Amino acid sequence: MMTKTNKGFPKDFFWGASTSAYQVEGAYDEDGKGLSVQDIPKPYHDKICDFKVTSDHYHHYKEDIALMAEMGFNEYRFSISWPRIFPDGNGPINKKGIEFYNNLIDELIKYNIEPVLTIYHFDLPLELEKQGGWSNRELIIDAYVQYAKTLFEYFGDRVKFWQTINEQNMLVLYGSLLGTGATQKELYQQNHHMMLAQSLVMKLCHEMLPEAKIGPAPNIACAYPATSKPEDIVAAQNFSAIRNWLYLDVPIRGHYNKIAWSYLEEFDLVPTFEPGDEEILRGANPDFIAFNYYNSATIEHAPYDAPVGDKGDQQMAFTIPGWFKSFDNPYLTKTEFGWEMDPVGLRTTIREMYDRYELPMIITENGLGAYDTLEEGDIVNDPYRIDYLREHIEQCRLAIEDGCELFGFSPWSAIDLVSTHQGCSKRYGFIYVNRDEKDDKDLRRVRKASFYWYKKVIASNGSDLT
Repeated sequence: MMTKTNKGFPKDFFWGASTSAYQVEGAYDEDGKGLSVQDIPKPYHDKICDFKVTSDHYHHYKEDIALMAEMGFNEYRFSISWPRIFPDGNGPINKKGIEFYNNLIDELIKYNIEPVLTIYHFDLPLELEKQGGWSNRELIIDAYVQYAKTLFEYFGDRVKFWQTINEQNMLVLYGSLLGTGATQKELYQQNHHMMLAQSLVMKLCHEMLPEAKIGPAPNIACAYPATSKPEDIVAAQNFSAIRNWLYLDVPIRGHYNKIAWSYLEEFDLVPTFEPGDEEILRGANPDFIAFNYYNSATIEHAPYDAPVGDKGDQQMAFTIPGWFKSFDNPYLTKTEFGWEMDPVGLRTTIREMYDRYELPMIITENGLGAYDTLEEGDIVNDPYRIDYLREHIEQCRLAIEDGCELFGFSPWSAIDLVSTHQGCSKRYGFIYVNRDEKDDKDLRRVRKASFYWYKKVIASNGSDLT
């Protein structure tokens, strides 16, 4: 009987984890930082914490990086706070912000941890938002390009891996949940401006930092048809085109996905193109795909009179009448927060992307949010997280055996941080941060059981998942 050979992970595979600036740094108004759209109080902040303190990584970064090094990280994916560099989004540079990230990057390099830097992760400077934000073409594209250029100038001597925009598809598809407040028509125009800005920045990176690599960072979820009914198969393809491929076809192939474009035409969502836009979108030539994966989607046909329903949150499928409808997969279990868990779907997603684009890939978010408990003696037992990650890492190994070029696994998150809609009670990290929703407490760092497990996984280069 023939079986697959266990090829294992490449010897230079990136093992690390991820965070984002607004969810982990805190120090929201210190050392010259301007406000971002995330710093404005939201209605749900009367029940959960805001982003003013979060995990206070700004003041604890040396301790946090030392813990990452103890786990064996050789990579750390983080984002820069745009308003920490440009308090008003453009204009004068905040040198204190440059100093903080210089120190953070140097601390990573001291421990031989590769910095993987996300340029923009949901924290648009508030002053730019007041002027129209991503809807203001004349303002925002230049501001984003100047911001990225500044990062290349100050950090490009040490940062070799760059990501342009985190989960651009979530900003568009779930804009109201993430605080944009724009109409669908506006959101797709904003998306077009992001596409243009991203393409210009990728070209600029290749010009300024010829040894560096840069790529997009969407959230990608494979789509299963609910049945073998032909209409369900078409619906699943529609979902993939609108949710996934639109956000990779443009930077990689230089044009909009055709199925997604027909959707935009049908619902009067086509963005305005200006002369030269087609040329700007061509030739960005990303070096890799960074992608976030939490779950798959199961899709069925939706008639045109189907109710739209609630989108839930950004990791749940939804309905577009005439195009697709979400369907609960009876073969999958769910997290405490209602997200389906599908490790095999990660392998499927990797295979689909590699077959479609043939670019190297790194997973920049994947993880389990849960209500962890700090027990007496500073013990946090999280076997559910270990099980989740074990199963997903095993599917990464199988995808590599399939021939896919996967070069890193950077789950969400390195340490506990503030989840956008569930506060600090929804924990993802390998490191527990001692605080609750309305009391910062002592912010003490505590190694969870998953910390020691992941340390063993890294030391074995993924061969020991027990």
